[in-house]
Amino acid sequence: MHEGVDGLLRDKNRPPGTPPVEAERVAQVVRLTHEPPVGEATHWTGAAMAKVTGMAISTVQKIWKTHGLAPHRWRQFKLSNDPAFVEKLHDVVGLYIDPPVHAVVLSVNEKSQIQALDRTQPGLPLKKGRGQTMTHDYKRNGTTTLFAALNILDGTVIGQNMQRHRDQESIRFLNKIESSVPAGKAVHAVLDNYATHKHPKVRAWLVRHPRWTFHFIPTSSSWLNAVEGFFAKLTRRRLKHGVFHSLVDLQAAINRSLAEHNKEEAKPFIWRADPDEIIASRNRGFQTLDSIH
Repeated sequence: MHEGVDGLLRDKNRPPGTPPVEAERVAQVVRLTHEPPVGEATHWTGAAMAKVTGMAISTVQKIWKTHGLAPHRWRQFKLSNDPAFVEKLHDVVGLYIDPPVHAVVLSVNEKSQIQALDRTQPGLPLKKGRGQTMTHDYKRNGTTTLFAALNILDGTVIGQNMQRHRDQESIRFLNKIESSVPAGKAVHAVLDNYATHKHPKVRAWLVRHPRWTFHFIPTSSSWLNAVEGFFAKLTRRRLKHGVFHSLVDLQAAINRSLAEHNKEEAKPFIWRADPDEIIASRNRGFQTLDSIH
């Protein structure tokens, strides 16, 4: 007030009241975040880091956000050790991108141990300010295994529920597929490395059906099997929050979901990832693991 406009301009350009955190302390937080936490904890929390560094929790969180660190988040992964990884990858991706003429390409797998879970009490309905609810406890009414084959060309799924997951059930499902595929078309089936798929009886069945060819994905590479996307959608939209009073209810719900998918949602499977980028990413992963260990 006393200095007029000159005083106002000088006051406007003064530094803020809270000084920024020193670069050394920021580096300390970043360094500690990359190291194991104190005690028996598996990861750093904001409170634990604030206690060790003497900072406020909000300051620690700002530093983490600035440096893109989230020690509370975890991602699962598994690098394939298959010695024929590159060859199998190119084989399967080649089927997806450029399927053979006069052939059917099927992605075949099983979703085992699907539980028919019934809740002990009815859930509360959805309303403003509250999502739907279900009890934390449940009753088990048995399990089923869904055998499924996704047609790459049109996205339809052939499915069958069975009680067990053995070579006998695998052959029964292969026979169902065989009867569904028009005569005169070759069948290329993409499968994982589950022992049932390589059972001697299954191999003998394959010899008796020369139009069939099995293509095995690399080990620890379930993401390469196209039918896994259908399983994920089925789990997310129908099974995860479903209530099933009996095993028959569960199997009927799965069959209805299959029919709905084939009628309204089926579309050709399109592979978009570059195999060379996948191989390069896998190599980088092994290099990182080697540098750690």
